[in-house]
Amino acid sequence: MDELRLDRQVCFALYAASRAVTQLYRPVLDALGLTYPQYLVLLVLWERGPVTVKELGAALDLDSGTLSPLLKRLSAAGLVARDRREDDERCVEVRVTAAGERLRARAAGVPRKIAKATGLRAAELAELRRTLIALTEVVGAQQLTPDET
Repeated sequence: MDELRLDRQVCFALYAASRAVTQLYRPVLDALGLTYPQYLVLLVLWERGPVTVKELGAALDLDSGTLSPLLKRLSAAGLVARDRREDDERCVEVRVTAAGERLRARAAGVPRKIAKATGLRAAELAELRRTLIALTEVVGAQQLTPDET
């Protein structure tokens, strides 16, 4: 029954680490007037430029039901604009506004601040990131059934 100990569960270690890292971001992002999910949306837009809502959802692995309220709040804050594409009215394109670009300059130090706060060296963080990406890819491809326990 040792297999059922909480301290032996990979899922719990991932969950606890995710919560801890997200909490680390909170005061830094609060100073920018952003939530963590809003920050992730802006990261994609700063990197890629205008994208459709569908492309944004794919990049962040979020469905439109989760993404729409985020985009509404970012739009209300004047950080992004949403426009229907002229060539396809069904597609909504999202882009960063001038205010969103100004925020980018203020947010430039966030990754460095968070990296320093983890206490890990750059090489350790890079290896952790590679491991988590590989785990996500493998687990994402799995389809377990209830009888496989």
